[in-house]
Amino acid sequence: MNSTLNKFSIAPMLDLTDKHCRYFHRILTKQTLLYTEMVTTGAILFGKGDYLEFNSQEHPVCLQLGGSDPKALAKCAKLAEQRGYDEINLNVGCPSDRVQNGMFGACLMAKPKLVADCVAAMQAQVDIPVSVKTRIGIDELDSYGFLCQFIEQVSSYTNTFIVHARKAWLSGLSPKENREVPPLDYERVYQLKRDYPHLTIAINGGIKTIDEIKQHLNYVDGVMIGREAYQNPLLLTQIDSQIFGLQTPIIDAKSAILALYPYIEKQLLQGAQLNHIMRHTLGIFNGRKGAKQWRRYLSENAHKKGAGLEIVEQALTFIQ
Repeated sequence: MNSTLNKFSIAPMLDLTDKHCRYFHRILTKQTLLYTEMVTTGAILFGKGDYLEFNSQEHPVCLQLGGSDPKALAKCAKLAEQRGYDEINLNVGCPSDRVQNGMFGACLMAKPKLVADCVAAMQAQVDIPVSVKTRIGIDELDSYGFLCQFIEQVSSYTNTFIVHARKAWLSGLSPKENREVPPLDYERVYQLKRDYPHLTIAINGGIKTIDEIKQHLNYVDGVMIGREAYQNPLLLTQIDSQIFGLQTPIIDAKSAILALYPYIEKQLLQGAQLNHIMRHTLGIFNGRKGAKQWRRYLSENAHKKGAGLEIVEQALTFIQ
């Protein structure tokens, strides 16, 4: 039931953490737990297309599910385990209207028994860990007592929680505003760990540097970062040595792009478009001379029909 994988993880981000993104991030860090975008049970069970696809090099990788029907979640969890995922995570944190209309995401915080039933149903079907990603509260339900009631009910079936240290406003704020407007309350997440020391608690929200990650790890079991990992991916090259204590060589930005070449060639042969792969790499040279030209050249050319590795090679010539 326990998860040992989430000392450091990269958050599930809609339209960002797809298989190309995860493959690139895995080049930068071998130990980090990678998350899929949130995938709804409906998409997996009834959608056209393979919503469970991932590359074998991505391990350890966690599938984040969105849904509130225990039977559908259990079925999807089983399919994910069969496909080789290392962990399942239930989304109880996303505040978007689309999510609420489907009765999943942050609105589920108000229904802890249903969340517990969902987790129990998944646990009954799989041997891999099932975790829950949540907020510290929703709307007016934002007391510490409310959070504890939620955790106590759900922790009967999982001992691993990733807690975004902001509450969510279910109306009036966009998903982007919900990541920025409600104030961060790290202390509340620390208190959760102190009051429930037997649980695995990871913290998420507004974390940007290695020093901040280390600071949080003094109080909780794990740290998850999202936008910063995506916008400044070079940060990830420090994780294995600084956070996991490994003596592995740190890959530099240029080598990381070169290491992506075989993957790019393979994906292009399978019909992928270059820009769908390279958009995840745009921030790798941030702060370096030529970074702006690198981004511009890829943005202007990678989407063109037939664009291949020659576009990447040309873009690299701008980097000094």
